[in-house]
Amino acid sequence: MSRLPRWLLLCTTALALSGCSSSPSRPDAGPPPVDAGTSDAGDDSDAGSDAGTSDAGTDVPPWDGTAETLPERTDHVDRRPFSDCAFTLPVGAPVAACDDVSLFDRTSCPSDAFDSLDSVGFYAMEANGPYSLQLPLDGGAGDLTGRPLTRQEVGAGSFFFASHAPASRVSPPRDFVFAGCTRPTPDRVNGCFVVCAEGKVRSKGTFTAARTGLRARGESESSGLTLVSESAVPLGYAVDVFVAKGHAYVVATGSNDRLGGLAVLDVKDPAHPVLKKVLQLPNDTGWNGVWAKGDALYIASAKAGVIVYDISNPADPQYVRAAPGEPTIVHTVHVQGDRLYAVVPSAGDAVLVFDVASPLSPVLLNKISLQRGFSGPHDSFAYGDRLYVSYTDSGYVAFDVKDAEHIQELGAYVFGRQYAHASAVGTFAGRTIAFEGGEFEGSHLRVLDVTDPANMRLIGEYQLRPETSIHNMVLHGTRLYIAYYHEGVRVLDVSVPPKPREVAYFNNYRETDPGRDGNIFTGAIGIRVPGDGYVYVVDTHRGLLILREP
Repeated sequence: MSRLPRWLLLCTTALALSGCSSSPSRPDAGPPPVDAGTSDAGDDSDAGSDAGTSDAGTDVPPWDGTAETLPERTDHVDRRPFSDCAFTLPVGAPVAACDDVSLFDRTSCPSDAFDSLDSVGFYAMEANGPYSLQLPLDGGAGDLTGRPLTRQEVGAGSFFFASHAPASRVSPPRDFVFAGCTRPTPDRVNGCFVVCAEGKVRSKGTFTAARTGLRARGESESSGLTLVSESAVPLGYAVDVFVAKGHAYVVATGSNDRLGGLAVLDVKDPAHPVLKKVLQLPNDTGWNGVWAKGDALYIASAKAGVIVYDISNPADPQYVRAAPGEPTIVHTVHVQGDRLYAVVPSAGDAVLVFDVASPLSPVLLNKISLQRGFSGPHDSFAYGDRLYVSYTDSGYVAFDVKDAEHIQELGAYVFGRQYAHASAVGTFAGRTIAFEGGEFEGSHLRVLDVTDPANMRLIGEYQLRPETSIHNMVLHGTRLYIAYYHEGVRVLDVSVPPKPREVAYFNNYRETDPGRDGNIFTGAIGIRVPGDGYVYVVDTHRGLLILREP
């Protein structure tokens, strides 16, 4: 089964057995920021901006701008123990057979806990680290984070399995054994585990395993969002979309069996999209982000930098050039007014600032770089005179970009083991509010008051299952649209920013889709809300989904 390529998200590293667009601007790019969560939509009214006019329409009392500062609990909350189940031998004790069922004390486990359990499916697991259990839908042999199972007793009446890891440079051969105990919800199993090495108990504890392909909380497929059409993309993993001139431009990165590239779909009739063209460049399949301005389409390339296409004929883009003119890894792009911001991840570690007053001829103005941390920047969002950069392990950082030649760092929101990934910013009750999301397990939405960028404050949160991850988000009026990977599309009313309220959702993730393998970085990944009454969503495997706005 195919997996996402390592470079795709800066963060799509494989889970170890031992253990993406936004928005920028220029001061004169349009009207000043206004209340109700709007920001300058740029100069293309149908171009899929990350903001729009207020669409409040809620009976929630208006927010007065006051909010308490919440403590930062980080993305990595230790929720153990998960179960009363236990491996009976102590750590360090000799053990002949690590997978001896009799060595697990499960006297507190209900006898009927797994009577209706499927023998197939994908689980995201938390134990002494993250794991992924894959039980193929065809009933074949499963694996634990890429290692074959040596014992597989999962199905009606049982959740018990084992896996073996060969010796590495730092560890001897190890055996991992997991025994289920309870099933608190249909999508979750809790139990206990043991790790053995060299004939002794190495470690033990409890685990929780979430089958993220199953809808949590008894949800239906959708609420408030209606699927209008679905279009397959004949490329690798679809990752981002931009809507301009009645066309959806979907970019994809390469997979094991398909190359990346650009798919152009005519969406003037959203119920019946028509694939007009597929574009690829030789030896350049790592395309990850897309944006448009006027007759120019900008694509983030992991090899060429920013690729520029002429879309004066929107159904037939023509290659123009690549900027800045030398091999450069660019991960995300965004245009606001006459500025284009291109994010260069590690090891380049920079945000390239271009003048695009002449859209087909970007001119490099400056490079923003912290030169600290490990992963470099992932994404950026400009609002007024500020650029907010999701700087992964260096935090969420604000810059003054009024003068492109003299950019200054203003402040940051940073906590331990952070992975700042994407954001959207607006003005509410006179306060500048950032909706910021991380990535990896445990990541969730943070609502930050960034009015004073030197003293950013956490004032609200929103999270679904801790095993799932957010990817991108779009602020449209007082609604925040989130591409939440396995959790699908989530729409929040954020008219009262400290209390985000879910008002609609669409569960697009299906285990049965061809190519699904349980990777948590698959599902709803790209999203645009251009203000035409529709939501354009990219699913890594299903392609382009067009939903009617709630």
